[in-house]
Amino acid sequence: MDNKTITTVEELLAKQKKKNKKSDLRKIRRAFEYADKMHQDQVRLSGEKYIIHPLNVAYILADLGLDDDVICAALLHDVIEDTTGTYEEISNLFSEQVAIMVEGVTKLRKA
Repeated sequence: MDNKTITTVEELLAKQKKKNKKSDLRKIRRAFEYADKMHQDQVRLSGEKYIIHPLNVAYILADLGLDDDVICAALLHDVIEDTTGTYEEISNLFSEQVAIMVEGVTKLRKA
């Protein structure tokens, strides 16, 4: 497994294309852009932009060969919990399956 830390969506897209030739890279880019917009003013205690964490989670899952919906959910996994984004919005913009995964991660943390 590739343990590097990434900082750009291009690195994620390259990994996903390598692992999944039929990947919808436009959908993944849209998920990144939406997550980046939703987290735009958020930073970690370290000062790092918040989006770096979801980007790296998505990269790890792409390296494992997982599908586009999982990669999108990884990028969006903190949107419902930490921004004004909603389940309905994610479902409408990406898919019901992506929204279900994002909501599932949110519920796991609250359990």
